[in-house]
This record gives sequence, C-alpha cells and structure tokens, in this order.
Amino acid sequence: MGLLTGEALWAMAVAVAIFLLLVDLMHRRQRWAARYPPGPVPLPGLGNLLQMDFQNLPYCFYKLQRRFGEVVSLHLGWRPAVVVNGLEAVREALVKHSEDTADRPPMPALEQLGFGPRSQGLIMAHYSHAWREQRRFSVSTLRNFGLGKKSLEQWVTQEAGCLCEAFADHSGHPFSPKALLNKAVCNVIASLIYARRFEYDDASLDRMLELLQNKMNEESSIITVLLNAVPVLLRIPGLHRKIFPAQKAFMALLDELLAEHKMTRDPAEPPRDLTDSFLAEVEKAKGNPDSSFNEDNLRMVVADLFAAGMVTTSVTLSWALLLMILHPDVQRRVQQEIDEVMGQARRPEMGDQARMPFTCAVIHEVQRFADIVPLGVPHMTSQDIDIRGFLIPKGTAILINLSSVLKDERAWEQPFRFHPAHFLDAQGRFVKPEAFMPFSAGRRACLGEPLARMELFLFFTCLLQRFSFSVPAGQPRPSDFGVFETLMMPDPYQLCAVPR
Repeated sequence: MGLLTGEALWAMAVAVAIFLLLVDLMHRRQRWAARYPPGPVPLPGLGNLLQMDFQNLPYCFYKLQRRFGEVVSLHLGWRPAVVVNGLEAVREALVKHSEDTADRPPMPALEQLGFGPRSQGLIMAHYSHAWREQRRFSVSTLRNFGLGKKSLEQWVTQEAGCLCEAFADHSGHPFSPKALLNKAVCNVIASLIYARRFEYDDASLDRMLELLQNKMNEESSIITVLLNAVPVLLRIPGLHRKIFPAQKAFMALLDELLAEHKMTRDPAEPPRDLTDSFLAEVEKAKGNPDSSFNEDNLRMVVADLFAAGMVTTSVTLSWALLLMILHPDVQRRVQQEIDEVMGQARRPEMGDQARMPFTCAVIHEVQRFADIVPLGVPHMTSQDIDIRGFLIPKGTAILINLSSVLKDERAWEQPFRFHPAHFLDAQGRFVKPEAFMPFSAGRRACLGEPLARMELFLFFTCLLQRFSFSVPAGQPRPSDFGVFETLMMPDPYQLCAVPR
C-alpha cells in the first residue's frame, strides 16, 4: 500500500513538474517571436530573478544595456518585461507610444492589502476612466489650493523659515539634516491634504515618517518582487496576514487622520483642502457605480500623494546639501547670486528664478546627478508596439531606465560627475536639455512636478541664504555614490550649518 502511495505521489510530482514547465514555456513563448528584444536566458519558473542584483538594480540595468543595447527583454518569474534604455528609446516608448504604454502591470501583492479595482489611487492604477478621473481631480484640486499661486508659495516659504530655525538650533554643531528635511516637506503635503502642519517634535509626525519609510522598504523588497512575479505563492495559507505590516499600519494611520478630519468638516463651508474636496465628490457620486470617488480610493490617493510628493523632494534636498558641502565653490557661487538678487533680508520668491540662472542650473544638476528615481514606475503595453525596431507584445511590462537618460553619455558632457554647466549656455544663461527627465514623460509623468520645482527652489535658496554648509571638522569626506533603496539615497552624512 505504501509502495502504491509512493508511486502515486511520484507520478503526481512528475505531472506537476511537467505542468509548471509547460506554463513556463507558455509565458516565455514570445522570446521566439520575430523581432523580440534580446536578453539574458531565463531560468524555468523564476525567469531572470536570480540573475538580477536587487540591492543595486540601476547598475544591474546598466550592465544589461551595455551587453544587449537600448531594448532588453527579461522574465520576472512568469511575467515578460522589457527594459528601455537611452533618450531616444525612452522618448519613443513614453511620448510616441504614450497611449499604448500608459497602463500599469498587475500587482497581485497589493490585492492582499484590500486594494481592488475601486481603490487603486494614482501611481499603480491601471490606465482607465477611474485613473483619468482621479488624475484630473488631483491636478485641478492642487491648483485650486495654491499650486502655481501665491498662497502655496507663502506656505512653502513659511515652512522654509521653520526649517531654518530648526537648523539654527544646532548652533553650527554637526547633525544629519535628513529628519528635518522630511518633516518640512511632509508639512507642505499635509497642508494641501489636511490643511494643517505638524510641529517638528510631534510624535505623530515621527510615526508617519517612520511608517512611510518602512512602507517603501516593503514595496522594494525581494519578497514583494517575487510575489508579484509568481502570484501563485500568494495562495499559501495565512501568508496574506503576515506580509506588508508597515503598509497596513500606514493605511491605518491615514484612516485615523481621515476620521479626525471628518469630525471638523462642515459640508456647507468651502473645502479646506484636498480631503474635503474629495469627500464632496464622494457625496455627489453616491449611486453612481462607475465613479471612482469612494473612501477606499481616497485612502489610496492620499497615500500616493504623501509617498510620491514627500519622499522624492526631501531626498533631493538631502542630495542638494550633500553636494554643496562636497563642492564649496558651487555653494559660494549660489550664495553670491542670492546676495545679488535678493540680499540677506528679503525671503526668496518664485519670481526670482528668472534672474538666478546659476542657482537654477545647480538645482537641475542635483536632480540629474542624484538620479533619485532611476527606474521610474513600471508601465505596461496595452497593444503590440514597435520600439527601436523591436516588437513589444501587448501585456508586456515596460521598465523605463531613467538613469540611462539622465546619465546618457551621448547627451551629457560629464554624465557621472556633478557639473552644473550642463544647464548653462556659453553666455551663462539657463538651458534645459531634452535628456533632463527626472519626472518621467508621457501620460504618466509626475503630476506633482510643479509643486516639487517650487519646493526645491524655495527651500534650497532659503537655506543657502541663511547658512553656509560644510563637512564637520575631523569627519571624513562623505561619498556621493548613493545607496539604492527603491530611491537612490545619499549615504548617511552630517553637516555643519553656520549662520551667514
């Protein structure tokens, strides 16, 4: 009896192995199609997952580009993917084929958090009526609450003043600016979403930032990549209760803030912020099954705005200060321009940008050199398309290697060095080359780009107007290589902020 059982189990194992092999062959069948892009040979079941360095994906993709060219095919588990490299190929994918590459690949792991078709937010939502509705709403609402207007500029300038006071509290002694930058930029987003700011010593602000960082770590982990690539693993009993604890805790915190906000909302009064505006749309949409305005989606939209709007700007400012202490000559030239245009007494204004070409060049070069979102957000083809002569089938994930554009050796004089002259012409006027693409391009370009540009200019100029920054005495010179953690983060460093 035991022998029969053993034979039956062996036969079942062989049948399962054959079935999985056939499924794997079915998923990789396009590799043998005419004009499919070249790439490394995938392993059965896992594809190219074991061949990728998830600790340093930008360098991994750089090596793939050097080996295979502008368009490279991969298999992430059973999911086909194509990496697009270089300015011309990226523009072809995102601009020429903007409609056909605007979709997002499915993320089965997110479904374990309860995010279904009615609650996908702005970043990972499929290209659909719901996404277009939410994007239009977010853009128009941010504009209504000050984006491009004097009111928001005043909020940012006031927050920059609070940030400067917090820097001054260190009395010129060494400190890490990361936490204070996070809090200042978070307050700008909070003012738009909740019409409030947090004091820098508020424990709830510390909790929000901690959860946001942990949430991002979870999203970039190899476990998440594996679950999305081989979604059958999500059927393991009990797994859904153990994964993504930070994601769940962050969403719970947003639920608490929303509950507090509802208690003070007066529907008869004009909306105070984006949350009020969204809740008003939810009330209008009652009984309309096609509307994307529901409270589940509000949670996702708010989470996306915090994650995309806060972290990226804060990290860029952290890079900016690091590069100023590494390049004191550049810092002095920025301060000279600040002194000439606005002096020491008047706070910077957005109208000053036009008269500050060197400062604008430095801010843009920080974004290019830091390259903080090197791989963008995955796209997916909604029909067969042609990129650089290669046929990309419908349903293929498109990974946009933005790093290959921002550091394209054909587009930049010194692509791997911090070189503000990239953004200046022979007469010293500010110019923006076509290969400057930190916010991506096409239908899915970052909707918060105008806000980010305002924050970067006002925070950066306010800080350099008040302080001179330097490497602390006795400490080694920090590195400018960066560490990949979904975003390209600067190595932890300290600085001294000495009042001017």
